[in-house]
Amino acid sequence: MKLALFSLLFVIYSPVALATQVNTAYGVLSGEKNEQTNIVTFKGVPFAAPPVGELRWQPPQPVMAWQGVREATAFAPRAMQNPIYSDMQFRSNDTSEDSLYLNIWTPNIAEKAKLPVLLYFHGGGFIAGSADEKRYDGTSMAQNDIVVVTANYRLGVFGFFAHKGLSKQTDYQGSGNYGLMDQQAALKWVAENIQQFGGDPKRITIAGESAGSISVSALMVAPSAKSYIAGAIGESGSVIGPPLDPLSLEDAERYGDKVTAAALKNTPGQRLSLPEERMTALREMPAQTLLDKVTKGGFIYFKPNVDGRFFPESPATLYAKGQQAKVPLLLGDNSQEGNYQQIMMDGEPTVEHYVDKIKRLYPDYTKEVLALYPGQNSEQVKASAQALASDRFMGIATYNWAYQHDKTSSAPSYYYFYDHVRPAMVGAKKVPPANKARGAVHSAEIEYALGNLDVNPLYLWQEADYQVSNMMQQYFVQFIKTGSPNSSPENTRDLPIWPQFSQHKRMVLKAEPEVEDIRYLQERHAFHRRYYQTRDDIDKAQSEKDGLDHIIEKKSAEH
Repeated sequence: MKLALFSLLFVIYSPVALATQVNTAYGVLSGEKNEQTNIVTFKGVPFAAPPVGELRWQPPQPVMAWQGVREATAFAPRAMQNPIYSDMQFRSNDTSEDSLYLNIWTPNIAEKAKLPVLLYFHGGGFIAGSADEKRYDGTSMAQNDIVVVTANYRLGVFGFFAHKGLSKQTDYQGSGNYGLMDQQAALKWVAENIQQFGGDPKRITIAGESAGSISVSALMVAPSAKSYIAGAIGESGSVIGPPLDPLSLEDAERYGDKVTAAALKNTPGQRLSLPEERMTALREMPAQTLLDKVTKGGFIYFKPNVDGRFFPESPATLYAKGQQAKVPLLLGDNSQEGNYQQIMMDGEPTVEHYVDKIKRLYPDYTKEVLALYPGQNSEQVKASAQALASDRFMGIATYNWAYQHDKTSSAPSYYYFYDHVRPAMVGAKKVPPANKARGAVHSAEIEYALGNLDVNPLYLWQEADYQVSNMMQQYFVQFIKTGSPNSSPENTRDLPIWPQFSQHKRMVLKAEPEVEDIRYLQERHAFHRRYYQTRDDIDKAQSEKDGLDHIIEKKSAEH
């Protein structure tokens, strides 16, 4: 195994020598061909103008054409962000506001190749992450005759800040969602240029995990984006449920007022009484200074909003009306999106403590919640509390997406439940039994699905991990190529047939994958839909913030 690991790492990171050129609509790009893998890469490809100066908090503008040959052999800077998630392994050198670049891996640059395309958006809660992270490397997928693209987008205050002063400057009287607009611009660029890289512009599957998955569900209802989409993959989360479902424009602007006050605190010598004046001052502020001030003020989280442009109505309404892209959808969540301590807090997992916590969380629905998530003994308390925490964090939104797409689209949906426990980290201290993973934690499936275990040297991968990765990647590859995770008769594999969501089934992805009937989930999610429709928005926002805090703390603790 050690020899195999070293060999694969050598292949992935070995020097490449063969320059390869492609002519795009904006100029000539020079990439590199890896002689071992035969995959050609183009890194740091601009898909929009740098969003700096007056273009800060503007929709992405077209990239300017260049003269001569542009080198595309190094990753561009990642978007402005704080170092929050400790599991992100970046390959870019720094952060910058000038970050709207994408990366391409292709096995064949012949225009006539017309290979299927995977456009993958990174996760990170809309506040962190990058297209250059090791776990999103496109080499393995490209070796399956797929053109792979990863793209950056603006994050945090740069990508999702809304304010009345900005809204007044637009013809649609809205603001925010710039990060989503960046993704839309990347999708458009891919549709217009990917044929030069061997891809088929009519076979683009968009995919992502966590915030990236939420983005995929958002792009499916964006009027200017959905026509480019041939298929969609969502790993944990959607825009029609917590924790990152959009605010109203009014709420986003009110939040923006508080952000502005924090950013401009103690700013001397300025007349800042008018919203437009405050926006001018913020646009003139250096990017790092702005990020530092906003962070110091406690404004870490930013969400999309129903701005009237990217979202003409709430995404939930658009899905209910059947106005999403009617394309095949593969989606799912993990068995430990949250853990039982998130519900139990400082209490022991006893029946008494569990009932007390449920009473506090759901004072008007205690009996119903305990029926849906029973706790008759300590082990059942742990299992039910974990299931409830996972549902509250990502499960509700993911299921809602499958439910609504299946209800209002004739295109197939395929639902999964990822339940393979990731191995221990290299050099990790012994983990107390109470803190050991009881399932697949949030984001654990990424390397498995993309075939990138050996790109991530942080974990002690075992043979079972490679088997799960091979299985999951086969399903994903088949879906990207055909719109179904199942093989055609002439290309049979020794994998279970994955039924559609409409059959009330999902695929449990683990060492021995199996189909599960999910009728029992229907009552749970029917309750959550009713609950979130009637809850007080302030309490709801606090619950969602707690969920995001939990993920940040957990990922930091893993290291």
